[in-house]
Amino acid sequence: MQLECFPTLPNPPRMVPGRPDRPWMDAFGGRTPYRCLPLTMANTTGWEILCPFGFTAEWTGGPAVADLTVIPDTPTDDLGRFVSSHFAYGTLTFHTGYLFRTPPGWATQVTGAPNQIKHGIRALDGLVETDWLPFPFTMNWLFTGPGRVRFEKDEPFCFVNVIPHGEVDRIEPVIKSLESEPQLKDQYEVWSRSRSEFNQKLAERDPAALKESWQRFYFKGAPPERGGPAPTDHINKRRLKTPKTS
Repeated sequence: MQLECFPTLPNPPRMVPGRPDRPWMDAFGGRTPYRCLPLTMANTTGWEILCPFGFTAEWTGGPAVADLTVIPDTPTDDLGRFVSSHFAYGTLTFHTGYLFRTPPGWATQVTGAPNQIKHGIRALDGLVETDWLPFPFTMNWLFTGPGRVRFEKDEPFCFVNVIPHGEVDRIEPVIKSLESEPQLKDQYEVWSRSRSEFNQKLAERDPAALKESWQRFYFKGAPPERGGPAPTDHINKRRLKTPKTS
């Protein structure tokens, strides 16, 4: 299967597989957030589109297009083709530089880079039916209040992923009692006891628990003893392909 990316600009922004690193995760002692596999998997499940140059955007808080200004670090003729104030009301609009096409039934989910936090501005998420769309979409960010924000060169301004949106409507959420699944209930209780005992040992400064530091059941795809068989298709590192020219 292919995600086809047709450039709509002579030099479109660079597109790379999602990267796991986040500055706020690095700032934690021992970089503990990286122990959370769901975080790092989300960070890498998709492709980043990167800013071709750094710039500052400032919004006065007003509703007009002119109330938001964009100032590149160095003068460039590409500014308006890449980023501008278009929709007004503090909305910063980016052009990805690509027209995307997906197989039938698949859509492109468009967001900011997962778990990437920017003070003063928020990425707006979109789901685009790229299995038929013959024109590109824009990536938009909304200021949360008057002020100034920075986007650095090679910072991701857009994150794209593909999902089988044609199948989502078929999914029926069902709330069930754990008692209706005895084996699952037993596995859950084994994990719950193991978790409680480990946290208690940490609180008591147990040397073995302190040395272990954290339980790795989910990271390794290895349930606690008597917690059931290990999954055969557990993934703990995403290996997305780098876009290539055909």
